[in-house]
Amino acid sequence: MWKRALDRAGVREPRLRGEYTEQRRAVRRYRTAEYAAARLLLPAAVLPHVVAAVAFMHDTDDRIDRGGPEERAAALGEWTGLVGKAFAGGDSELSVLRCLVRTAQRNPDVRGHVDEFLRGCEREVAWRTIADDEELEQYVREYSLPALMLTACLVAPVDATARAEFEDGCHRLMRAMQRIDFLEDLPEDVRAGRPGVPVDAVARHGADLMQPGVELGRLVDEQAGRAAADLAAAAPLAGAVDPSYRPFIRALVGVQRLRLEAVRRAGASLATRSSGPSAPAAAVLLLRETVAAQVRRAPRVAHQGTSGR
Repeated sequence: MWKRALDRAGVREPRLRGEYTEQRRAVRRYRTAEYAAARLLLPAAVLPHVVAAVAFMHDTDDRIDRGGPEERAAALGEWTGLVGKAFAGGDSELSVLRCLVRTAQRNPDVRGHVDEFLRGCEREVAWRTIADDEELEQYVREYSLPALMLTACLVAPVDATARAEFEDGCHRLMRAMQRIDFLEDLPEDVRAGRPGVPVDAVARHGADLMQPGVELGRLVDEQAGRAAADLAAAAPLAGAVDPSYRPFIRALVGVQRLRLEAVRRAGASLATRSSGPSAPAAAVLLLRETVAAQVRRAPRVAHQGTSGR
């Protein structure tokens, strides 16, 4: 199936096919459940381009996530220069950028989202804490949403009205995902001195982010409730896209619900351990959407009745 996907995506050069395959392996390690959803549910022609965009996003995040603010800013400046050079020359020494450039050539909207994402990375490298929900919203708009749109633009509707509805749904989905990320990664982020849970919420509950306790449990429940509200509001997102993309969008939203359920189950124990979606539940979700996608794609056979009794 992967070779067919590369063919349909217009990736025919042997070297480039190998490099897209390399990016696929990286994405599969990075986001197992989401990769499985893309692999099973996206049309073949778009799958390699989604892989290239996600691989670029992950590579960027990895490069700018080491050291203090000055080191991270320097890494971002160097990386932004390499990306710009790759687009200007149509090539790069780095396979992740060669794949990104080809994907942008096939999907012109990608280029603008790459620039917006890199601008948003300036906020990512600078922040130490998030004061309140207003600042969280700013973080989502400037960094998290542009990161999502690197891939979402590949399945976005063409119609202006549908596109506006789609982008609003993406915003709500990403806001929910960001809250879930900050809860899932709480112990790691606290050790790094960069907890993403809003400071005013921590103070409101009197929670100690390093110790399980009733107060932390209440904080987790509050933040999970706000993520749940955004997920519910993002549910109509699937209706805004072409029918061929709907099973994937439903699965993507469904995986976030599973992540949220895991966070709620973990509760105050998130002070000492991270959480993640239930693998069996994710498998059931993907199976259900895969069956639905296959039914939709199956040719309809017209049954002609007999007559002339």
